[in-house]
Amino acid sequence: MDPKQSTVHVAPDRQLLPPETEPPQKRKYWIWAGVLLVVGLILYFAFRHKGGAESPAAGSPGGGRHAFSGPVTITTATATQGDIGIYLDAIGTVTALYTDSITAQVTGVITAVHYKEGEFVKKGDPLIDIDSRPYEAQVIQAEGALERDQNLLAQAQMDLQRYKDAWARNAIPRQTYEDQQKIVLQDQGTVKNDQGTLQYDQVQVAYCHILAPISGRVGLRLVDPGNLVTANATTTLLVITETQPITVVATISEDSLAEVLQQSHHGIGLPLEAWDRSNQHKLGTGQVISFDNQIDTTTGTVKVRAEYENKKAELYPNQFVNTRLLVKTLHGQILLPGSAVQHNGSVAFVYVIENGQANMRNVKTGASEGGQTAVQGVNPGEVVADSSFEKLQDGSKVMVTSKPLPTSSPEGNAP
Repeated sequence: MDPKQSTVHVAPDRQLLPPETEPPQKRKYWIWAGVLLVVGLILYFAFRHKGGAESPAAGSPGGGRHAFSGPVTITTATATQGDIGIYLDAIGTVTALYTDSITAQVTGVITAVHYKEGEFVKKGDPLIDIDSRPYEAQVIQAEGALERDQNLLAQAQMDLQRYKDAWARNAIPRQTYEDQQKIVLQDQGTVKNDQGTLQYDQVQVAYCHILAPISGRVGLRLVDPGNLVTANATTTLLVITETQPITVVATISEDSLAEVLQQSHHGIGLPLEAWDRSNQHKLGTGQVISFDNQIDTTTGTVKVRAEYENKKAELYPNQFVNTRLLVKTLHGQILLPGSAVQHNGSVAFVYVIENGQANMRNVKTGASEGGQTAVQGVNPGEVVADSSFEKLQDGSKVMVTSKPLPTSSPEGNAP
């Protein structure tokens, strides 16, 4: 036996083990999968617990809402029976009934301005004086010519009477008598001409003293004393606008015209409310006095004019306003606040409160006006929920409070 060779003996308990059945990478995968599963279960139960206080997603009314542990605090509204109006909304412009732009009708120098800017004047109040002395002198001349010709006429009439007596005695020829008749007629014509000249000159004098032709508000002063004005010139001396009463011109759609004309008196006398730009302040209520005689084909609208007393002077000429035309009034309607009516698509419903419980009931809505809505399906005197709809469902227990509730709650805002 070669001494360099040796035999290796392996003990029975030291035998080689078979290789591992799974690699280390696969074992790590199962470990991570188990960890993720545990985390997912924790999150699932956490959200499920939190979701018990959430409002449901959009769906059938109250169908997917989670029940609350206690009664829902709500405010309520009571169904009433009353009247509600059908209105047409439109834009309008305040328009004065009369607007006078006054110009000079005689030539002369302005001697006085009697009005103050922006003041109200009454019909007949003095406004502007123009130097009237040249025209007063013409009046004196016309009066003198009239007196002279009147005396000439009187003399001719006396001669005519003498000629008539003489002709009756055959003392003068008939021709002389007839000639005198024509002289009297000529003098009568002269006197009439003189009377016309005198009246014309008197009118010219009156033109020198400009009076208010209407009652209204005077605009800004356009001329001053000492200015020379010319007769029939285009220069405006002042503008007067009548503001009491005043009118509003509004436009309504041609589609609504038939409904308006079906009312009594073909719509004349219907109330037309005027509101400011923000629709927050009502400026007045007038009565329709006329409709335009044709439809504007470019806009498909027709103009309507209403008159207002405007005692508080809140309507100003050329002011933009929002208008509401009361077409008709529905009587004996069941009314609820619009906030109490909920909608799910085309379905409207309310929560009727009975014996401390909210019962969902479908309703049919009609006209709405001033925060009130006409409904069918609710009886007068029934109480409905008017808040906390994000927590309510059919059959929920409720607790009524008279205090206003916040519009949202932490539960309702939870994701």
